[in-house]
Amino acid sequence: MNSLTDTFTLHNGVKIPCIGFGTWQTPDGKTAVQSVKDALELGYRHIDTAAAYGNEESIGKGIKESGIKREEIFVTSKLQNPEHGYESTLAAFEETMKRLDLECLDLYLIHWPNPIKFRDHWEEANAGTWKAFEELYEAGRIKSIGISNFRPHHIDALLKTAKIVPMVNQIKLCPGETQPETVEYCRKNNILLEAYSPLGTGKVFEVEEMKALAQKYNKTIAQICVRWCLENEYLPLPKSVHKSRIEENARVFDFKLSQEDVDLIANLTGCCGKTHDPDKTNF
Repeated sequence: MNSLTDTFTLHNGVKIPCIGFGTWQTPDGKTAVQSVKDALELGYRHIDTAAAYGNEESIGKGIKESGIKREEIFVTSKLQNPEHGYESTLAAFEETMKRLDLECLDLYLIHWPNPIKFRDHWEEANAGTWKAFEELYEAGRIKSIGISNFRPHHIDALLKTAKIVPMVNQIKLCPGETQPETVEYCRKNNILLEAYSPLGTGKVFEVEEMKALAQKYNKTIAQICVRWCLENEYLPLPKSVHKSRIEENARVFDFKLSQEDVDLIANLTGCCGKTHDPDKTNF
């Protein structure tokens, strides 16, 4: 990977830019619009949002106002937890498309595998959702379909009825949080791993080992984190609303980490907190 426009290739042949611009916790309105415009101006071509983030309308507006051709931008959104099931998924997708003001979505994900609303029948609900995903994909409304926060047993359950293997699994991957079982499973099944919260939701900036690495490479801690993801063949989704930080997070193509340091970062267990257990969440 040598630039923001270099790509990973999904198992259906769709190319996805190697760094995405994350928008979780980005306030709806002017902040979201401007941050998307800034990211696109700085060369990002991959924007990641979700219905649950509450900012899809502003993300869509930022894309429109950027002046960048739609076909040059890869856009991801996600199905929110209360909408699982076949009919609900189809309706929720249409609402997402209205808010984004788009005709086609590049990637659509099931945000969580086992929402509390469906805790006693999550397999059935996911099967219905995935059937809707497959139909939307086959109709050309979505270019690629995937999952988020799924662990191997959730994917095994999905594949009992799925015709199409998910192309992406977006999970928390950051220093000290490597989810090895899920990573190994996805790699065996040719499912691309996307890394959300690659900066550990800010906790990583207080880690002494990361401070030392930043000094060693003459880079920022954020740049070390993003580079670490790429060297593990994860697709990172760094987030910021500050133009200088958005630019900083993309300047990661002029250095490499030693394998020793890649391993050191992986073994900083717990430094950025653990991800939510998808079978025990209260949302």
